[in-house]
Amino acid sequence: MRKIICANFILIFICLISYGQSLSDTEKELISLIDKNYAETVALLEETVNINSGTFNMEGVREVGKVFEREFAKIGFQTEWITLPDSLRRAGHFVASRQGTKGKKLFFIGHLDTVFEKDMPFYPFTMVDENTAKGQGVNDMKGGNVMIFATLKALHELGLLEDRTITVYFNGDEENAGHPSYVSRADFIERAKNHDYALGYETAQGFNIATVARRGASTWTLKTSGKQVHSSGVFKPNAGYGAIYEAARILNSFREELEGEQYLTFNPGQIIGGSDIQYDVITGEGETLGKTNIVAREALVTGDLRFLGEEQKEAAREKMREIVSRNLNQTIAEIKFQDGIPSMIPTDGNYRLVEKLSEVSEMMGFGKVEPGDPGSRGGGDISYVGEYLDCIDGIGASGTGAHSPSETINMKEYPDLIKRSTVFVYRLLNEGV
Repeated sequence: MRKIICANFILIFICLISYGQSLSDTEKELISLIDKNYAETVALLEETVNINSGTFNMEGVREVGKVFEREFAKIGFQTEWITLPDSLRRAGHFVASRQGTKGKKLFFIGHLDTVFEKDMPFYPFTMVDENTAKGQGVNDMKGGNVMIFATLKALHELGLLEDRTITVYFNGDEENAGHPSYVSRADFIERAKNHDYALGYETAQGFNIATVARRGASTWTLKTSGKQVHSSGVFKPNAGYGAIYEAARILNSFREELEGEQYLTFNPGQIIGGSDIQYDVITGEGETLGKTNIVAREALVTGDLRFLGEEQKEAAREKMREIVSRNLNQTIAEIKFQDGIPSMIPTDGNYRLVEKLSEVSEMMGFGKVEPGDPGSRGGGDISYVGEYLDCIDGIGASGTGAHSPSETINMKEYPDLIKRSTVFVYRLLNEGV
């Protein structure tokens, strides 16, 4: 750890020389503070990674929230825990806030939960080498959460948060949101509406890429039924095609008629069929009973639909309904859709935020920041608020292998990402002052 910190001191010294002509004295002080606090920053990252907080480990999610409650209270934030109805079976959300009258109002987005549940193998925070660390949720997104705190801590230490409006919102169920989402995200959305900019610190796609859009995600369930008869009569007028052939026809037609549309994907994730089926919508477990010499009476397919914008979503659904209605002989089919995460549209305001981040990045010698491909990222919490204020996402920690046992964080880039974040946030907070 000492070698890493010493190396960072050398890097910051070199960088400060190059920053000299472009950054204010205050901004240079902020950069120095990030380096000064870096050992504590890494310690906080390690502490949170080493607490299992899989979405359904509600105790663990709350424990991570308590760590941030402790830290944000130290830098003058009011903290609270947002509880959810028991029926949602989720831990709730952590919020830290300050109220003021100057500058732009900022809404920071993170999440406390990971995909690693308590009954899965545990992967603690471990330094692989001086440039890489690993651990469950280390970049998705505990690294981003800690970046937010480190950014605001540096600003607080120079008295730069006084009379500013800031809300930090760490959801406890981003990886598997409680349903219905209009309940689990109600408080989140209402608070966001009272701000000027939303900044999402989800995993960075690259050091010089920021996310201006995210595709939405919804689910669909297809049920088909046919006439159960002896298989020797299949295809004949009296017997028809059966439920499985009808499901296959529909899925293949989806592929033939919808494949290739930009930003649109539709994936059948599960299929069961036979003479009798049972399906548990909570666990996703299915059972089927059938024989090779019986024409299938029932089939069920579950899948997802990803899109950019409500118009694309609704057009795709209408086309899918039309395909479903073209029933094979002696079959019936129905499809139902359930909304999930909305999409975040790439607005002019989002692109302007990237331009501001890029200006900071270039002044710091880190190069230009480009907006990412609007179709390259799936749904995220920021998507729930994208229609209400200017947003960018993907400005958190960088790394590889998110959602896998090999998840890593790039510790070489991490301090520079925090420094850039701090100067960027400082400038946003002082717009119009």
